[in-house]
Amino acid sequence: MTAQPLIQAAAVADSAGNWWRGAILYQVYPRSFADSNNDGIGDLPGVTAHLDHIASLGVDGLWLSPFFTSPMKDFGYDVSDYCDVDPVFGTLEDFDRLVQKAHGLGLKVVIDQVYSHTSDKHAWFSESRRNRSNDKADWYVWADAKADGSPPSNWQSVFGGPAWTWDARRGQYYMHNFLAEQPQLNVRNPVVQNALLDAARFWLDRGVDGFRLDAINFAIHDPSLRDNPPMPEGVGKRTRPFDFQDKLYNQSHPDILPFLNRIRALTDTYGDRFTVAEIGGEHADREMRLFTEGVDRLHSAYGFLYLYAGALRRDLAVAGEAMWPDRQGEGWPSWTFSNHDAPRAVSRWAEGRDQRALAEMMMLLLTTLRGNAIVYQGEELGLPQAHVPFERLVDPEAIANWPQTLGRDGARTPLPWVAEAANAGFSTAEPWLPVDPSHVTLSVDRQDGDPGSMLNATRRLLRLRAAHPALRTGSMAVEATTDPLLVFTREGGGERLMAAFNLGHEPVDWHPPAGWQVIEAVNTGNAESGILAPMAGLLLAELP
Repeated sequence: MTAQPLIQAAAVADSAGNWWRGAILYQVYPRSFADSNNDGIGDLPGVTAHLDHIASLGVDGLWLSPFFTSPMKDFGYDVSDYCDVDPVFGTLEDFDRLVQKAHGLGLKVVIDQVYSHTSDKHAWFSESRRNRSNDKADWYVWADAKADGSPPSNWQSVFGGPAWTWDARRGQYYMHNFLAEQPQLNVRNPVVQNALLDAARFWLDRGVDGFRLDAINFAIHDPSLRDNPPMPEGVGKRTRPFDFQDKLYNQSHPDILPFLNRIRALTDTYGDRFTVAEIGGEHADREMRLFTEGVDRLHSAYGFLYLYAGALRRDLAVAGEAMWPDRQGEGWPSWTFSNHDAPRAVSRWAEGRDQRALAEMMMLLLTTLRGNAIVYQGEELGLPQAHVPFERLVDPEAIANWPQTLGRDGARTPLPWVAEAANAGFSTAEPWLPVDPSHVTLSVDRQDGDPGSMLNATRRLLRLRAAHPALRTGSMAVEATTDPLLVFTREGGGERLMAAFNLGHEPVDWHPPAGWQVIEAVNTGNAESGILAPMAGLLLAELP
């Protein structure tokens, strides 16, 4: 059942004129989006060529994952030059053309900034490691060995093993929260902050509309290098040494806050720019609020509440509302169900159910939650997690943890454009990751002309934000129901809406209350029957 919106309204920003409040962003992972020169790797001209597809979804802009010069040990998150484009992705002129076309289509462009670490091939690190007295000697985190030669602390890296590597040239250990090829910047150093802000200014001058700050809670650590305590038993899944520690001292130091103030002050000089933080870890709730509160820190943040959830349950929405209770001075939430770092949600949450129906319900849910929505490339097609054989894995985390986790490669495979073309139209060359055969039938060309496709359902559902001010910037209140029934209201802009979802496997009793009219429905043929089918979702408007 598809109903017409009861209330039509132009997409508007909040009273302060902030385009980003309540916006929907589409995440582009450039390596896997579209390959324009047929070398098997996606690139910036490929993105530019398909911006019309992104605009057709009804999103406000795109978030572009790293395209900077890099040895690609962590596929762009190991930056060796903050102010240039890696040749595999194109040139600075290609980036400029992308921004120009995006703006012409009414799309904002948000790019990644990676401030907690660089590549070990960055010129800064090459100089820093030469000796203890050079101009950049303290641009990275160096520390002496303990008396027995062991690392300065017990800190563990995200990708496995100690967060310290010995460097014979300096006769010291250097810190790395991720790969050994990703040395930790000494962001406490104001000169390092200046250099990072210069890089931000470079991209702001080229017209970007904002930044997604990667792993920003890793930027500054405890200077006394205290050991982390063990994580209490029963907290979280443990597949890496990193998971065994409560990360109290290797990240999230209060000195991060003045640096965030500086980032915000810079972006504010460019007008209506947007900053959003990626914040993971067991203390993400507190840190997201802290990093965004007031008017001089970041605008928004997102964590891993949904990204790593093994099942879609009512308590996720309850927890999300508790994280962002809409208090005075509070920042603005952002939500994403899938991205390049997490297995695709439609596979994580299917539990044997029809993935197409689940994908449509998820899209309605993402659209109706309070906060910004981030749609990861392929979600508009309903792509499941791809199968990547062990011998084709390239992600260091996937290889290190195989087969205990689904890994990240399965969420990074090429986007299918044309079903009958080689490699589903992504490239004529063998792609850097294989195209999953199950993705071919979900290609853009197959779905574009099908009114009942997931692609066209996505276009319809995402446009609800533009049609309803209550969805874009309104308040949210979760009703007192029990799992698997999730019901919440959104209110603002002179309207009141109600969303109802059956997140479970069996029908549940739920009848729309009197005085409400269904304006959107997915996976249900008779919304007024008093029975909500599994994976059904409704959006209702209160009648005047």
